[in-house]
Amino acid sequence: MVKIVKVQFHIAGKLYDFGAGDLELKPGDRVIVETERGRSLATVVTPPREFENEHAPEGLKTIQRKADAADLESAARNATRERDAFEFCLRKISERNMEMKLVKVEYLFDGSKAIFYFTADGRIDFRELVKDLAHQFHTRIEMRQIGVRDESKMIGGIGICGRELCCSSFLRDFEPVSVKMAKEQNLALNPTKISGQCGRLLCCLGYEFETYCSLKKCLPKCGKRVRCGAVEGEVVKLNILEGTVAIRTDDDREMILKGADIKPDQIFDRPKQPRKDGGKEKEPKASPDGEATEKGGDEQQRNGHQHRDRRRDKQKKEKK
Repeated sequence: MVKIVKVQFHIAGKLYDFGAGDLELKPGDRVIVETERGRSLATVVTPPREFENEHAPEGLKTIQRKADAADLESAARNATRERDAFEFCLRKISERNMEMKLVKVEYLFDGSKAIFYFTADGRIDFRELVKDLAHQFHTRIEMRQIGVRDESKMIGGIGICGRELCCSSFLRDFEPVSVKMAKEQNLALNPTKISGQCGRLLCCLGYEFETYCSLKKCLPKCGKRVRCGAVEGEVVKLNILEGTVAIRTDDDREMILKGADIKPDQIFDRPKQPRKDGGKEKEPKASPDGEATEKGGDEQQRNGHQHRDRRRDKQKKEKK
């Protein structure tokens, strides 16, 4: 048997499996783990769970030890170095008029590398900037370009709902979001109302999308006609959460029906509207001087003869 815990390196970051060994761990404990980038400080998210050895993830690493006071002091020093590096890099970007936005600076736990996260519209030549940073901080420098969603996740903030951003508080992975999700929930398609701080569609549009789709399956669509008991009319409005529909009857009354009371055989398409001309022959058009010109008059006969002559000439040319 092997004990496995999940840890994270940042708030709302990805979860990684590590072996607990003989350590007594609980959520919230700070631990030292070995990663591909070297030693790192992580936070335990889940309590230890036992698994059979054959069910353990391949290449599972074991937590080295719990973090002590010296480790926490080292992390605090790195945080101070990150703030200094951020301010220095901002000045250099401004001096060089570089079209990039610095988002965050991260030092590895052992201080062997500094990672500078930035956003930009296109490719940036930052070779001279890297030289300035390496000369100033005497460590390895890595410039990493990220997207606007990752920027909001790193910086954090308050959403239009008044709560902390989902991506910076609990949302670990970004799921695809589409305008269709807003349409299905009858939301106003105003970009300022359905977009987050990153400028992309709100992640929360996907939280209730499947629920709305399942509830709408039980209701007739707008424009359908419904015959339920003595009530017959056209569906003009849906209340998905309450499971009701508004019906406008032929005498222009509006009634509310429960979707559960409407059977599939009581729903049918709206009848097609008859043609405005009623299928009758059109009245002869009036000429500019007020006199009517009849269909089949001398003028139309002349036009018909000219059209026939042109068609005959065309056929002769094709034979040649």
